[in-house]
Amino acid sequence: MAKRPNEFTEGDLDNLKNGERAGSTARLGEATTPVKDDMGEFEDPFEDEMESDEDVVEAGTASEMEEDEDEDEAMDVDTEAYRISRPQEPLKEDETLEPDPSAFHLLHNMGTKWPCLSFDVLQDSLGDNRQTYPATVFLVTGTQASKPRDNEITVMKLSGLSKMKQDPENSEDEDSDSDADEDSDPILESRHIPLNTTTNRIRTSPFSLQNSEYLTATMLETGSVNIYNITPHLTSLESPGNPVPPASNQPIASLSMHRGVEGYAIDWSPLIPQGRLLTGDNAGKIYHTTRNESGKFIAETSPFTGHTSSIEEIQWSPSERTVFASASADGTVKIWDVRQKNKKFVLSVDVSSSDVNVASWNPGTQHLLATGADDGVWAVWDLRTFSSSGGNSSAVASFTWHQQPITSVEWNSNDDTVVAVGSADSTVTLWNLAVEEDTEEGGKAGGAGDAPDQLMFEHFCEGVREVHWVKQVPGMVVATGEKGFSVFKTISV
Repeated sequence: MAKRPNEFTEGDLDNLKNGERAGSTARLGEATTPVKDDMGEFEDPFEDEMESDEDVVEAGTASEMEEDEDEDEAMDVDTEAYRISRPQEPLKEDETLEPDPSAFHLLHNMGTKWPCLSFDVLQDSLGDNRQTYPATVFLVTGTQASKPRDNEITVMKLSGLSKMKQDPENSEDEDSDSDADEDSDPILESRHIPLNTTTNRIRTSPFSLQNSEYLTATMLETGSVNIYNITPHLTSLESPGNPVPPASNQPIASLSMHRGVEGYAIDWSPLIPQGRLLTGDNAGKIYHTTRNESGKFIAETSPFTGHTSSIEEIQWSPSERTVFASASADGTVKIWDVRQKNKKFVLSVDVSSSDVNVASWNPGTQHLLATGADDGVWAVWDLRTFSSSGGNSSAVASFTWHQQPITSVEWNSNDDTVVAVGSADSTVTLWNLAVEEDTEEGGKAGGAGDAPDQLMFEHFCEGVREVHWVKQVPGMVVATGEKGFSVFKTISV
């Protein structure tokens, strides 16, 4: 979509409000069923007992699993909880709510042997604005295994992602080929890079497809920053006859400027094709790394300092090559310019009395920054109101729907009014900030028992760690949690 004019804030969200979208609130099931113990029957892609690094798994739907109990290599439609209700109102331990199939275009869940704290969506050569089914998506992730030696980085191809099966009696879709779309068997293929530590955060260069070089940076539990070129792994997935050379499993750079201090903040510049990276650690230090003409990564020895606690998130500006934002457990968001010789912040604002865990810079309306904090509040800030003297600033919008820490927040790159939020309350929520608040019905953010008007959808994913939109498949969302990954596309977006 076209970028919206930079008129968005004083007057809050008025310049983006176009009225509530048709179908903006998903219809939800009401039947209670026993809780399932997993997120699907998808065979573990991280099985370290396999001799080959090339795994191919074919999976069926939930209904097919019931018909064939021997089909144990499947990614099924799971009947976990999808509800619009106060998150602090838990269901009974042995109950959950079934999703309404008519609320989803697509829903697939896959279990993993080890949880993954972070992942990234890989841009592929299959084209943009993909609307057809079955869908395909490529991911890269790192594990959090119980034993360090069992960890790995995994490059995954999820294909055959079919549409959600609809009840023929209730479905209004008369397409003759819809059955074929729904009957496709999901397939997971993966390539693995052995690793002896947990991956705290992983990010791939936004210029990977353009440069034909998939540079992937990892923040490791050991405090090292490793950079891999996973192009051979992706090529092997696209052309299965091409094995991955063993040498490709080695990092092309291993940076130690954090001196053993682990961290969780990492971001590639969206404006520097050659490669520019920022990393932040638990000691409150931020390091700037660039790639020289010979392809070598050079980390600056002196860090940016100013935060009084750990760096939780870093976001490069989507429009200014030298500007970035950081979020910290000290409750502040700070704006920096890499040209500052004293390595000090330019602007600072107190945005929370608790840790600020995550942040996302709006790629379309570029003076807006979304944040999520430990107190369960997520908010949108107008950077033009930030002051160099620090202190407080009023958020453009603030939501208290979640009652546990916010673990992920990301603007939809295809619609700059839509945000995905992940929380430790095991839900992923989708929000449309262009929806007008219905004051007559009391649809106010944080209202007792009532969902805010801007809340479009709520999706259950146990122990949500990170959430991303799939830019090339508009409306598709991927989340990672304690038991694996969830891929879905709702009718609300």
